[in-house]
Amino acid sequence: MARIKGIDIPNDKRIEISLTYIYGIGRRLSKQILTAANVDLDKKAKDLSEDELARIRKEIDNHTVEGDLRREVNMNIKTKMEINSYEGTRHKKGLPVRGQRTNRNARTRKGRGKVVANKKKA
Repeated sequence: MARIKGIDIPNDKRIEISLTYIYGIGRRLSKQILTAANVDLDKKAKDLSEDELARIRKEIDNHTVEGDLRREVNMNIKTKMEINSYEGTRHKKGLPVRGQRTNRNARTRKGRGKVVANKKKA
């Protein structure tokens, strides 16, 4: 099993798909990384040579992924909470942040129902 950025990528999948197991890499970025590293998209992860893996790792180092990206996202959320922006207050209350309705189905974000002021039960 190949390890990239501390993540074991699956051997039996195409390398294009295997790279998406790394936080911050989707299909589009995966294709960009592989074309820049001159690696065939259809190759399985177990069939990669050490040279190809090294080129992929070097190319991934140019992007913010895994721990650095998680830290950056969490810092952005904390900043919004500190400056009391609208999104920050929604994060504090555990309510949907991106404009979703709350009187119907907002339970998937933070578990049991939260009380929202001035909502009538019908």
